[in-house]
Amino acid sequence: MSTDTAATHTTTTSTGRPPVRFDTKIAVLLRDDLETWQRLNVTAFLVSGLGTRVPEVVGEPYEDADGTAYLPMFRQPVLVFEGGKEVLAAARGRALVRGLPCSVFTSDLFATGNDTDNRAAVRAVAGGELDVVGIAVHGPRNAVDKVLKGARMHP
Repeated sequence: MSTDTAATHTTTTSTGRPPVRFDTKIAVLLRDDLETWQRLNVTAFLVSGLGTRVPEVVGEPYEDADGTAYLPMFRQPVLVFEGGKEVLAAARGRALVRGLPCSVFTSDLFATGNDTDNRAAVRAVAGGELDVVGIAVHGPRNAVDKVLKGARMHP
């Protein structure tokens, strides 16, 4: 990652490489009243769109010592936060105002069983009326921090 232009380097780590501090942030914000299985499911769905919309967040494929190939993953950490219903509604609005890539998961999606019905469930409700249970956002660190105002790190 030493050629990564979206990161800044400081001191060195135990591997002898400088630690990476990314100029951008990937964050997931979950509603604090979700069950554990819902939190995991929503997080997986939310981040799945970021790599297609923002391909530079995806690193190179992995390979083990035996030569077995694995899929690439995000090249930077995904931070997970939580907040109440009002925090999520406000964060969604701030992400949209700032023009940040954002995915949304609403409570209606727990009752659907496929991608077509998921999109139809979101499309059926005006943005301000969506019952948002999670969002994922990517952008400059300070802009994402402002979007997440009022949220707390997920325990």
